[in-house]
Amino acid sequence: MNTFWAGIGLRLGATGLFAVMSLFVRLASFEAPVGQIMFWRSSIALIPIVLYLIWCNQFPRALRTARPFGHIKRSTFGLVAMFFSFLSLSYLPLALATALGFLAPLLVLPIAMVMLREKPGIAVFVATFAGFGGVFLMLWPTLSTPGLDTGVVIGIAAGLAMAVTTAFAKAQIKALTSTESSGTIAFYFAVICALGGLLTLPFGWVNPSLEALTYLIGAGLTGGLAHIFMTEALARAPASTLAAFEYTAMIWALLLDVTIFGVLPQPVSLFGAFLIVLAAAIVMFGDKIIAMLPTRANKQAATASED
Repeated sequence: MNTFWAGIGLRLGATGLFAVMSLFVRLASFEAPVGQIMFWRSSIALIPIVLYLIWCNQFPRALRTARPFGHIKRSTFGLVAMFFSFLSLSYLPLALATALGFLAPLLVLPIAMVMLREKPGIAVFVATFAGFGGVFLMLWPTLSTPGLDTGVVIGIAAGLAMAVTTAFAKAQIKALTSTESSGTIAFYFAVICALGGLLTLPFGWVNPSLEALTYLIGAGLTGGLAHIFMTEALARAPASTLAAFEYTAMIWALLLDVTIFGVLPQPVSLFGAFLIVLAAAIVMFGDKIIAMLPTRANKQAATASED
């Protein structure tokens, strides 16, 4: 039980860190191209990851792995997902880009059932689809606007592609945690993504200003910490259960949009955010409530028979 709740706490912490990372990526995208942001985010992320391995007394021992192809497969999905995620953030407000990312938990549900043979309860199904409904409401004000801007269309398409690849990446992370430590998974992911970002150098990088450099470094540090938190969470609780808790990222995105960019959400978007938070609450307490109902019914039946 303690491990289960620790997994939920770690996932919530990772969500907050990823939200701050997304803010740094969004700010850096005003000046730097996506490939350059990917390189900085991944290479700087190696700092907290290596420190984490040293703290766990796993460095450099944790760098040895018996599943190199598993890491390549997981990191490839993650690399593509990162590219589409950063592309989406460069064109869309934080809340809208985050809403598109919430399609990933919906896809994690069937993937976790097929690839990982997990058996989520009815509460997980209800929460996932409730969260999906909230995402739809978040997208509605933008989708219902006549004459969508080309940048918005690119951002939405990138967000959808990111959701698909993220779902597969998370399933691969869960599979790797059966034999690999979280630090090992995070290290190889950062290395491969840094190399992938470096390959975009011939396509044109910029000489970042001091402000943009601060955002690039911040994205790397918060991203590295978030990835460690997320991997540790998946090692402690089922992927299908943790999926709904990702919806709390919408709270962060809404707050950052308002405080940093002055973007005020419409009422329908706020209602969508409410559904997202409700989805997480259903996962936390829904199965327990449902499990208690038959017991109470049986007690009432037993009392009636005694009378």
